[in-house]
Amino acid sequence: MADSSPSNESTALPKQRRVFKKFFAAGVLVCFALLVLGVYALRPCQIDRDLFFTVSSGQSLAAVARTLHRDGLIADPFAFRVLARWHGQGRKIQAGSYRFAAGRYQPGSVLQILVEGRVELVQCTLPEGMTALEVAHRCSAAGIGQLERYRALFSDRDFLNALGVDALEGYLFPETYRFAPGVSESSVLTTMVTEMRRHLNKSLLTAAAKQGLNELQLLTLASIIQKEAGNVEEMPLISAVFHNRLKRGMLLQADPTVIYGLGEFDGNLTRIHLRTPTPYNTYVHRGLPPGPIANPGLDALTAAAHPADENYLYFVATGDGVHYFSKTLKEHNRAVRRYQLRR
Repeated sequence: MADSSPSNESTALPKQRRVFKKFFAAGVLVCFALLVLGVYALRPCQIDRDLFFTVSSGQSLAAVARTLHRDGLIADPFAFRVLARWHGQGRKIQAGSYRFAAGRYQPGSVLQILVEGRVELVQCTLPEGMTALEVAHRCSAAGIGQLERYRALFSDRDFLNALGVDALEGYLFPETYRFAPGVSESSVLTTMVTEMRRHLNKSLLTAAAKQGLNELQLLTLASIIQKEAGNVEEMPLISAVFHNRLKRGMLLQADPTVIYGLGEFDGNLTRIHLRTPTPYNTYVHRGLPPGPIANPGLDALTAAAHPADENYLYFVATGDGVHYFSKTLKEHNRAVRRYQLRR
């Protein structure tokens, strides 16, 4: 006789379905909770002021995330860490100082800024005619490096040899530079020398060679022109004076070279100073001084290589920022009496 009671298989199926429905419902609930949590944790954050944020070298992702959360740039540090690792960028955050302008930030955009290393740059402007020491003072005052470290590099023979120069004077191109905080002093100086060499192109050096000047002599003459000129327009005329005097074997008699050779100067150039036999005193020694007396700009470099086609041998300051040029000593002496002695 057949057994009419339900089989074990038929009773097990409803139980399995009920268990599956419970797990499915729980899974949906968990996924929904995670979705809600993710939306909340990865929501954008608003900052109402510019914010400076620093990532230290070797700092962990967790430490970065905690600081970002503390400063109000992200909503949840754990979610930020998950996001970074999900994109394989957990170890790609770059050290440096960052500036986040006031505004709204998505966690992904914050992460991208840190990964790309969009650090806040420190700006330093170097006017034409600064000495190397003045450049070091200007950079250190702007927070780019330390003065004593710059001074040490000025006499570091290995460093100078690597740059291919005997000294840095004249090779630090005047420009507005932007450096990342913490940049080394050697990198700063190397950048400036590289910029100068970029401007010392083949065309300029060829023109200088036609005037009998090598690279160092070009820089030296350009530095004197830079210190003497009252404006860019008269640079070729001043260059012509010095070229003409060099060709005739005359003393250059350039006051800025005397001042540079003195080292310390109180602003009052005396006859004693003009007779002091430093290597840079062009009232005592003929020809160019042994090296540049400052760092010239492109206009002075161009003038040194392309002097005006004039026969001037003298010039004197007129008192209004420019110079009067003369071809003879007699004319020059009249100009001196007119513009200098009657003050």
